Amino acid sequence: MELRIDRQALVPVVQQIVDALIGWIRQGAVQPGTRLPSIRQLARDNLLSQSSVNEACERLVAQGLLASRHGSSFFVAPPPSPELASTHDSRRKDAHLHRSDLDDSSPWELKLGDGGLPESWRESDDLGYAIRQVTRTDMAGLFNYSTPLGLPVLREQLSRRLKQLNIEVDKNQILTTTGATQGLDLIVRTLLPPGSCVVVESPGYPNLFDLLRLHRIEMLELPRTPRGPDVEVLQNLLATRRPSALFINSACHNPTGSSLAPAVAQRLLELTRRHAVRVIEDDVYADFQSSTRTRLAALDPEVIYLGSFSKTLSSSLRVGFIAAPPPIVARLSEVKGVTSMGGSRFCESVLASLLANGAYRKLVQRQRQRLGVDMASVLQVLEDADWEVFGKPAGGLFIWARPPLCDYAGLQRLAKRFGVLLSSRTAFSPSGADSDWLRINVAYARDPRAQAFFRAAALDRPQAF
Repeated sequence: MELRIDRQALVPVVQQIVDALIGWIRQGAVQPGTRLPSIRQLARDNLLSQSSVNEACERLVAQGLLASRHGSSFFVAPPPSPELASTHDSRRKDAHLHRSDLDDSSPWELKLGDGGLPESWRESDDLGYAIRQVTRTDMAGLFNYSTPLGLPVLREQLSRRLKQLNIEVDKNQILTTTGATQGLDLIVRTLLPPGSCVVVESPGYPNLFDLLRLHRIEMLELPRTPRGPDVEVLQNLLATRRPSALFINSACHNPTGSSLAPAVAQRLLELTRRHAVRVIEDDVYADFQSSTRTRLAALDPEVIYLGSFSKTLSSSLRVGFIAAPPPIVARLSEVKGVTSMGGSRFCESVLASLLANGAYRKLVQRQRQRLGVDMASVLQVLEDADWEVFGKPAGGLFIWARPPLCDYAGLQRLAKRFGVLLSSRTAFSPSGADSDWLRINVAYARDPRAQAFFRAAALDRPQAF
C-alpha cells in the first residue's frame, strides 16, 4: 500500500499517514473486516518508522474507523449496530435542527457542514508535551482557579498576538473565558438587559441566536453580503429600531466564509458611533486566515473583541478571551466570578506554554497551508459542478453554496446515499427561515464522498434525487 508521504510538507508525518489511510478506506469502498497490511510492511514499503505507522493506526481506532485484535493487525471497523444507529439518528435529528455546530455525528458519516476541523486534523504531540510540562512545573495549575482576569502570562501573550492584527490592548484589557461561548454569554448577561434588541447577521452563528433567545433579547436581521453586512439595511435599522448592540464576524464569517471590506468597515463604524450602538466582534476563526483582514477592533478601541483557541487547538482545552475597554472588562470579570468562580489555570497554563514556545504558531501555519489547498480545490469542484458560491473566500473553513437543484429534501436523500450529512437549512437564520444555501467545510469537502455528492447534485434532472 503506497501512502505517498511528503516529508517536505508542514503536516506531520503521522497525520499524513492518518489521512492516507482514511482516503484508502473511503475512496476504495473497503469492506468492514478488511485487514490492513502489517505495521512492519506498511513502514517498510513507505520508508517510515513502525512507531509512526502504529500511532496513526491507534488514532484511527480511537475514531472508530479501525479495529484492533490482540496479537493481530488492524482491520477496517464494522458499521454500528442497528440499535446504536437508531439511537444516534434520534439524537442527531435534534442536534441537526437546532444545534448545527454540535459535533454529534458518527465517524462513518461525513459532516460536510461541520463547524470545526475534522478529528483527523488534530495534532496531539505539542499539546501533550505542553500538558506534561505544566504538570511538572506548575502544581498549582492542577488544583487552583486562575486569577479573575486570567493568567497574567497568558494575557501578556494574547496582547502581543492582537498587536499583529493592529489591535492595541494591554493585558489589563483582556479577560480570559472558557471558550468564546462563555465570552458571548458574559457580554449578553452583563451588557444587554432582557427585552432589548440587537442586530445580528443573517445568515449567522446559530449558537448566538440560541443564546440571545435564552436571555429574551430581540434580534434584528442584517443581511450579509460577500463584502460584509449590508450597510444600507443597517442604516435603516439603526434609525428606526434603535438597537443597543451589533454582533458581527469580520473575517472568515460563519457560515459564508466572507470577510469585511475596508470601506464597509469604515461605514459600519460611522453608523454605530452616530447611533451609540455597541459593536461585538466575534473572531474565533481568525487564525485560519493568513492574510491580514480588516478588524473593527483595530479601527475603534471601543469595539469588544472575542477570540478562542477551541477551533484550532482543542475543543476540550476551553480557552477564549475578550478584549475591551477597562470599565467593561471590570464588569465582565465580576460577572465571571459570580457565574463560574474562575477559569481553568491548568488550561490557561498549557495554552501559554504553546504560545511561548512557538508550537501554536507552527500549528496554525500548517492548518492554513492545508486549508488553502483544500479551499482552491473545492471551489474548482463546485464551479465544475455548476454550484453557486456566495463569493470566493480568501481563507478560513467555510464556503456558502447551493446546488443547481434546490430541493433540500432531495438533497438530503442524495447526500445520505454518499454517507454525507448536510448542514441545517434553518439554523443559520435568526428567524429560522428556510434557505437553499449550505455551509460547506472545506476540510471535509476534499473527501471522495463529498466530491461525488457535488457532482451528483449538479445533474439537472429529477432522478438525480
